[in-house]
Amino acid sequence: MTYRILTICTGNICRSPMAEYALREAVDRAGLGDRVEIASAGTSGWEVGNPIDPRAGALLHRHGIESDEHSARQMEDDELRRADLVLALDHDHLGPLRRALGADQAARTVRMVRDFAPRPVEDTGIRDPWYGDESDFELAWEQIDEATDGILDHVREALGEAGGPARQDRAGERS
Repeated sequence: MTYRILTICTGNICRSPMAEYALREAVDRAGLGDRVEIASAGTSGWEVGNPIDPRAGALLHRHGIESDEHSARQMEDDELRRADLVLALDHDHLGPLRRALGADQAARTVRMVRDFAPRPVEDTGIRDPWYGDESDFELAWEQIDEATDGILDHVREALGEAGGPARQDRAGERS
């Protein structure tokens, strides 16, 4: 069984690729890379074909993650329907996802990234850092990173795998 995850933001140049690459690294580190496919897309076609925002790319690079091959794309209905988990980065992505998937499938597959935070958060949205500065990208990364272990645990459960807490720092040591 291949478990498919699709991360969604507006233009697919900042938040959703950051989430995609963070999840890929976590899945590979957990030894599930051969069973999980992760991709990202945007709700709009504004940025189609553009590379990752340089600030997001630099942030990922600082965390040992290369994203040079990223090319922004718009979400496609077929890909959305095949996904087992569709992760919205902010609340304004939910409407387009529900319209594309229909209410029933959206209820089964669409979640906010921060739904997987270790503790409940008041606002599950991750704001678009594109309008801000480096600190906004850092905040978006922290919010994505904070949810990564919960997403990984969700994937393990869906795959029927036992597993303890997924949390490891980037050097591979328990934190």
